[in-house]
Amino acid sequence: MTQHPKITIIGSGAWGTTLAYLLDRANHSYTIWSRKSSQSLESVIVDTDIIISAVSMKGVRPIIEQLKQIKMKDNALIVTATKGLDFETTKTPSQILQEAFPDHPIIVLCGPNLSKEIKRGLPAATVVSSTSIESAELVQAMFASDIFRVYVNNDPIGTELGGTLKNVMAIASGVCDGLELGTNAKAALLTRALPEMIRVGTHLGASVETFFGLSGLGDLLATCDSPLSRNYQVGAGLAQGKSLEEIIEDLEGTAEGVNTATVLIKLAHQQKIPVPISYQVYLLLKGKITPQEAVQNLMARELKEEFWFLEF
Repeated sequence: MTQHPKITIIGSGAWGTTLAYLLDRANHSYTIWSRKSSQSLESVIVDTDIIISAVSMKGVRPIIEQLKQIKMKDNALIVTATKGLDFETTKTPSQILQEAFPDHPIIVLCGPNLSKEIKRGLPAATVVSSTSIESAELVQAMFASDIFRVYVNNDPIGTELGGTLKNVMAIASGVCDGLELGTNAKAALLTRALPEMIRVGTHLGASVETFFGLSGLGDLLATCDSPLSRNYQVGAGLAQGKSLEEIIEDLEGTAEGVNTATVLIKLAHQQKIPVPISYQVYLLLKGKITPQEAVQNLMARELKEEFWFLEF
């Protein structure tokens, strides 16, 4: 890898342009490409050292198919900044990318990173994760700046799932605030949301510790307590009696938690993983229950020990 690697960001939405802003802050040059670009993807990728995918979940597979037709550099790194699950396979973006490009290091970038705050120059931190620590450290150094602190770990699936699953919880949190249920209810919700995320994550091979870090607890706190979060906005809108279609139409970008909830319930059913909060969110999004009924269903669940799901 050269001292000044050529960087290409795929995706010019809110997160793609935020990553571009961060590269500017770190004094790195880059090219940003989207479907609306006048250049072809091949023309910008062919000599790229670091490819950053910042597309929505539904755009991951189409981009992979395009990249497969391009002769990438043999040592090119692929960074995924997408949070979601694939409906057909229930896999994460990094898993899909690793299958498609087994000879290329895949790095996950994920954390409590609300794009509007970052673009205002406010401080934030994130995690870059890969089974190739050397590759992760290269991306760490690339993004680190005066407003962006970057940490490294070697649990990409856990890092990715932390950022993905919390989107479903953010919808629940928006409902909680939209119904004005109070601080006690919000604290209970977030406290129970974390072990639900851990159950899913560890079942899929993630480390428990990862969920207590920036991409787990950190992202959960940021997204579940901010009106800037699109997923939070979905929950708040549903609590106010708006239809899901109406809410989505008014959003600035994609609320990945809507799709993730459907895929997560499919996955949980297949793997027999208890996900009570996510299941109520799923039923609410499908219009099968009201926000008030979702709360009642959670409050009526059987009584149990607080840490029944942990093995000490």
